[in-house]
Order: sequence, then C-alpha cells, then structure tokens
Amino acid sequence: MSAALTLTLFGTTACHLCEECLMLTQPLQGNGIQLRQVDIVEEPDLLERYQLRIPVLRRDDTGAELDWPFSLGQLLDWLGDAVGEGN
Repeated sequence: MSAALTLTLFGTTACHLCEECLMLTQPLQGNGIQLRQVDIVEEPDLLERYQLRIPVLRRDDTGAELDWPFSLGQLLDWLGDAVGEGN
C-alpha cells in the first residue's frame, strides 16, 4: 500500500475558479489523495508567484504543478502513477 499523496491548492478565498478546482478534486480526496489549501494572499512570495495563475495544484511528492483550467480527465492523467492508472 502506497502512502497518501498530498496536493497543495494555491488560491484565494474570493476566487470562483479556485472553488471549481476544489470541487473537481473532491472525488479524489480520501482515496489516497489529500488536499491542502494555501491562501496566497497570506504570503507575499506566493502572491507574487501565483497571482496570475491561480488556481494551481502542486504535487508535494514531485513538485509538479498543474495550472487551471483542466478537466477531471486531465487531472487523472497528471496524477496517473499516484492514482494507480494502468492495469
């Protein structure tokens, strides 16, 4: 059994796209995927890095980032190895 994968969602509380991204990831949570939300407004370096890109998901295991917009299919492809894609 592999360890849970943590994804970090960079966004802000007033971002409707961030809410859409959060809803898209909900089916994955609890199935080996944990989600941590980070409000970029609280940290100036994160605000500078992500303000024009949010929402952004980052895989904590590899550091790979996925910028919005993406579909559930694209998210699953991006997470392929972590969600056991492949038979």
